[in-house]
Amino acid sequence: MCLAIPGKIIEIDKNKEHAIVDYGDGTKRKVNVTLVDVKIGNYVLVHAGFAIEVLNEKDALETLSLFREMLSMEDE
Repeated sequence: MCLAIPGKIIEIDKNKEHAIVDYGDGTKRKVNVTLVDVKIGNYVLVHAGFAIEVLNEKDALETLSLFREMLSMEDE
């Protein structure tokens, strides 16, 4: 099973090859952004360390909320 997670671009390197993505819970990771055209503030779908799609904010936040809900159910 493959899983892609939405996150927000908070920093882009000078070569525009990598960015720091914030997943909304304090988790930040460096991802490759060479497959998409992004700018700071964009939400992207990240799979295996690559941003594979730019998302609108509404969809990204809704998906993150669903992930949090699933994880909280796992704790019960």
